[in-house]
Amino acid sequence: MAARPHPPASRKRKRESLPEADPYVLTPLLKDIPLSANGDDLDVRITCVEYWDGNLYIGTSIGQLLHFVSIPGDEAQNVPASFILATRLDLPRSTSPETAHGVQRILLLPRVNKACILCDGIVAFYTLPELSPVRDSPKISISTWIGGQDLDRPDDEDGDEYIMLALRSIVRVIRVPAFDKPAGIQKIEYPGCLSAVRRGRFACIADSKSYALIDIQNQQKIPLFSISSIDESAASVISGPTERLAKASEEKTGRSTSNPAIEAITRVSNAHNRGTSVGAFLDGKSKAVARTDGGSQRSRSREDLKTEVADRRSRNLSPMLAQPSSQLGSGNGTPAQRHASPEKPLPKPPSQKTEYPERTSSIPPQKRTHPLKPHTLSPSVAEFLLITGTRSNEPGVGIFVNLDGDVVRGTLEFSQYPSAVLIDASDPLPGMGGLSDGNHSEDYVVASISRVMDGKIEYGVEFQKWNSKTPSSRLWKLIHSEPNSIDQSLERQVSKALEVGLVHSHQPQSQKFEEVGRKLRSRRFRFGVPKRKDTRKSTEDFTEPVEQGGKAEGWEIERDKQEDEFAARLGQSTTRLMLWSGATIQWAIRNPELLRTEGVIDQVVTGAGGPEDLVHRLVDVLESINEQEARDETGFLSLQYVKQKVAIHLFSACMQSTNDEMLAVAGPHLIEGSLDPRVLISTISFLHPDVFEGRKGIWIHAGLINLMNSTSEQLEDPATASNKGEPTAKMLEFVGRFLAVWRKRKGYGSVPDEAEVFSTVDAALLHILLELDQRKGGGSKHIRAELYLVVDQGVESYDRGVELLEQYKRLFVLSRLYHGRKHVPAKVLETFRRILDGEYDAGGGEFLDGEQQVRKYLTGMKDLGLVEEYGTWLANRNPTLGVRVFTDDAAKIKLPPNQVVQLLKLKAPDAVKVYLEHLVFDKKNVQYANDLISYYLDSVIEALNSNDEARATLAQSYETYRALHAPKPTYRQFITDNAVPIAWWHDRLRLLELIGGHHGAGFSYDVASVLKRIQPFEQDLVPESIILDGRQGHHEQALRLLTHGLGDFHTAVNYCLLGGSSIFHPTSGLSTESIPSREQQADLFHHLFAEFLKIEDEEVRIEQTSQLLARFGGWFDIAVVLTQIPDGWTVDTLLDFLVSAMRRLLQDKSEATIAKALSGAENLQVSVGLIEKFMEAGPVIQTVEVEPPTG
Repeated sequence: MAARPHPPASRKRKRESLPEADPYVLTPLLKDIPLSANGDDLDVRITCVEYWDGNLYIGTSIGQLLHFVSIPGDEAQNVPASFILATRLDLPRSTSPETAHGVQRILLLPRVNKACILCDGIVAFYTLPELSPVRDSPKISISTWIGGQDLDRPDDEDGDEYIMLALRSIVRVIRVPAFDKPAGIQKIEYPGCLSAVRRGRFACIADSKSYALIDIQNQQKIPLFSISSIDESAASVISGPTERLAKASEEKTGRSTSNPAIEAITRVSNAHNRGTSVGAFLDGKSKAVARTDGGSQRSRSREDLKTEVADRRSRNLSPMLAQPSSQLGSGNGTPAQRHASPEKPLPKPPSQKTEYPERTSSIPPQKRTHPLKPHTLSPSVAEFLLITGTRSNEPGVGIFVNLDGDVVRGTLEFSQYPSAVLIDASDPLPGMGGLSDGNHSEDYVVASISRVMDGKIEYGVEFQKWNSKTPSSRLWKLIHSEPNSIDQSLERQVSKALEVGLVHSHQPQSQKFEEVGRKLRSRRFRFGVPKRKDTRKSTEDFTEPVEQGGKAEGWEIERDKQEDEFAARLGQSTTRLMLWSGATIQWAIRNPELLRTEGVIDQVVTGAGGPEDLVHRLVDVLESINEQEARDETGFLSLQYVKQKVAIHLFSACMQSTNDEMLAVAGPHLIEGSLDPRVLISTISFLHPDVFEGRKGIWIHAGLINLMNSTSEQLEDPATASNKGEPTAKMLEFVGRFLAVWRKRKGYGSVPDEAEVFSTVDAALLHILLELDQRKGGGSKHIRAELYLVVDQGVESYDRGVELLEQYKRLFVLSRLYHGRKHVPAKVLETFRRILDGEYDAGGGEFLDGEQQVRKYLTGMKDLGLVEEYGTWLANRNPTLGVRVFTDDAAKIKLPPNQVVQLLKLKAPDAVKVYLEHLVFDKKNVQYANDLISYYLDSVIEALNSNDEARATLAQSYETYRALHAPKPTYRQFITDNAVPIAWWHDRLRLLELIGGHHGAGFSYDVASVLKRIQPFEQDLVPESIILDGRQGHHEQALRLLTHGLGDFHTAVNYCLLGGSSIFHPTSGLSTESIPSREQQADLFHHLFAEFLKIEDEEVRIEQTSQLLARFGGWFDIAVVLTQIPDGWTVDTLLDFLVSAMRRLLQDKSEATIAKALSGAENLQVSVGLIEKFMEAGPVIQTVEVEPPTG
């Protein structure tokens, strides 16, 4: 499933060989051909055939050429085309019996509207299509072969035609213009040419003995190998040294070889921009260097082939017949990597030839045999295929050579030496369903074979791929057979009339395979599913589907018509391959890939030895399919179809077995082909309720519907299904992993009916996980984690998901499903409440710390109504957590305190006190202190009124504390450390903290109201009375209760220091403004001193009084103290106080003396300063006028 990949198989299995379907279908073109005019000449046979532009040309062994014209048929009425005989042409014939072969070759030249025909060694030119003789055209006698058209030249290229014509001693290159008579342009010295194939200026040519590679332009030749390995007169070397051909045209005619027409051939060749090599035609020295630098592997391949030929000849066997093709071919690289540019200049021919030693043979003299017919072909732009063998009744071998003359790739093997060979390239036109891996993998070598089998001579055709990535077997198609006379050799028994002839026509033939369209078109798939109507808002996507077997709606009929119209374009195949035998000509049309692959699948399913074997073989089929690429619409649909068919068979096999390794092998391949997962799910009745068809249902390829119906019946039949109708846990896990992979495609626009598909996938996956978790009792953490993941990521089939979770009683998982929906938080909270209220949850302990999860969920909500409703509900269950819903700083909704207080008082009274504590203690909001004090008093007073044990507990705490010996903690610390785990005790501690000055002196509350309520309980609530006396200024009363009521001497001392503002140290400290003056403190200490002297226990009295005087003697007047202490106390009791008092007196006296001295010095300093000022100012003389006394 999602978090768990398919387990790996235990070992990597080697792919097994798969059966191969027939790659061709034979379609008759013309039957019962009247080969002779009167029909009584039974020895007449067909020798060659051509077809172009509706014209069928047939050459016979008696030198006649039959011209048939095609009459189009009526496709609408399914009437095929027919042929009528237009003319029966008697061609010029030779009188020599040696050349009486009949019509040997019909060479059509559509570019120039001419035909070149070879009959009994005479070559004549005719016009197309009526075959009228070309005016003034020569008739060339004693010719052995015609052909040699440039295979590299595009078919649609205009211009003159260039052909090769073989005479007894030379080969001529002929230019055939459109409006002029043919003319020879070059001669090549090569006697006895019987076959040739040309690529640009390079040609592979053969006589009756051996093959050779020639450069037409530069007149050079590389001898290759003999046609028959037992022919001692032929050359025994393979790719010998480069030889210079005799320039017949220069020697005999005196003309230069730089003929413009020859240069035109070269320019055409170069224009094709082929990477052909001229390295094969270098001189001996240069070639040796080339081999040293980069051709070592090439040389080894050549030497291997030389040795093999010699060995085979010594054993009278065909060369390399037993050699596996893998041992020869792949080491030399691709042809494109082995050839240099054809523009590279050639050196002068070598002055001396390199001598190759001739191989001697120990073969005993053989009986005279018929010579083997040479076959030269070119499968690619840089390779030639040549056929060699021993005798015609023994196997033949095809050898590939490149433009250097080196052997490349592997060899081909033929069951008998073929009488004709063609290479049928895959060149599909749009609509024929072309598939390719991009490397000629669908190109076939087609060979005409005559062989003896089961007492009969069979005439047929062998097909084999020449460049397949995987080993290709030979496929045999029988055409005719006849009894075998054992007293004659096969060579003498073979009927030339029944031998299968092969030819590539100039015009392709189309054939429509209607079965392909019928299989690939889409049809609605119906199955027995309980129909449900989805509650989605979009009724366009989800409405009630048509019931099983119900009437098709109008839209469905219309779509069927559209599918039929679409299918009519599919299954169109084309071919150029024609074959004939006897008086019948047939087209060999490529069998569409869909039908071929489907045939292989059917053979694999039928021949499998059990589900495990079937799975492995189907995976091999799928891997072979994946190596192909679609080249058109039909090819794409065909690949999709066969992959989906394999997926159905794989799924069926897995459903019938629980082998872990098998499931691991099959799992990753079920997703290939993108088969609608609803189709596979429909085979499991357990998951039928989870299938969503939608308004338009499920549509699949029509060819898969019957397979799906039979698969469903097979899986539901208890007699054949290993799971007996109930899926096992392993199968559920397997299907779950398949659905999890499909679920990853969610959001891909390429998935048809996306809403219905993923609704089905999510519902079925959720159903499987719930079932597995239930079967395993929740013991699989992996399954539970996947269940959570599926739900958290969102389930498309929401209503079905709710239905399943309710069915399986998985309330917590249901809450997670609700949580994924943005607009249903009320459902989440409702499910939380159901769980916390005790409703059964089959998950068992999934909702850990549920109240805390409810609080967190409410904190993140923005719905005020839900926060108030479920916040107060939670506060009723757990006041502390419930209040945090309203007090959390991270909450999305924040209510004012007064509103919260009113809400809690109305719906959760028990939580009011907790909320007020938060306001007063945490938020320092003293506005609600009186309310909180009132709640505390209610709790404490109610306990004292209703429970005598509460009063006894308080009295016991006082008595216990007083009995403690010094040093002892304060009473507040004592009751905190020994707190009783009951609510009223906790409330009393918070009450003492609140009214005792925890918030500092600035904090005020209604003292009179509190005092009034606790007055009846003064004897029980001593600390509270002390605090209230201090608040009222009754310090003497408060010190008296601290000293005699509680015996808390430490708190009494603090009371004096703090002036009664608090008997507890506030956590934040007191402000300096609230601390009393030293005179006030001294007054309080004198009151406390008086109370200490009244302590009944003399030991305690002396101890506490002496400590008080020793620690705080500075606040006491020694004279007053000495007058108040009892006379019976010794000096030792007050020694510390007296010593400190005397020290203070001496300190005061010393300080006074120092102050006096400092004052004298300061006075002297001031006087000196005054005198200095006088001196600076100097004397001032003032004249005083004295008035004389009168009188």
